[in-house]
Amino acid sequence: MKFANRAIQVVVLAARIGTGVSFAVLIGAVLIQVVGRSAGASPVWTEELTRFALLFTVAFGAGLSLRTGDLVNVDVICESLPGRAPWMLRLLAAVTTAAISIYLLPFAWKFVAIGRMQTSPALGLRMDYAHFTILLMLALLAVFGALRALGMLAGVEDGTPATREEG
Repeated sequence: MKFANRAIQVVVLAARIGTGVSFAVLIGAVLIQVVGRSAGASPVWTEELTRFALLFTVAFGAGLSLRTGDLVNVDVICESLPGRAPWMLRLLAAVTTAAISIYLLPFAWKFVAIGRMQTSPALGLRMDYAHFTILLMLALLAVFGALRALGMLAGVEDGTPATREEG
């Protein structure tokens, strides 16, 4: 199905862009911190911005890691099974990952709501922005798990980790 393949490509691209932007912010904040310490005084807000950027990098990257098999991929026993059993177990894993993530979303939303009442000390940002990373990570894990299951059922992919692009 073209729709399934296109949906997977769009979500992967959005997660890659989010990971790249948050990682660029992380690098920039650390660079400012290092230069500031070399000059004698580092801005206080750089440490906090680094933490925020790291949280967003992990939130965007978790789904991509699930897709590439870098998150958790224990397949020694699974892949040695005969017939369609490995495919069925990969489908079960994708559906289970999506289901657990979806189940946890309302609790993550409550966690985000708690952050509205708090602010970060250095930047003065509302902590719901930091807490939102948990919701984002769970949502992306649910989407990537569901897309893997959809791709498997549509015959677009077999559920094995996506190969990395050589460059």
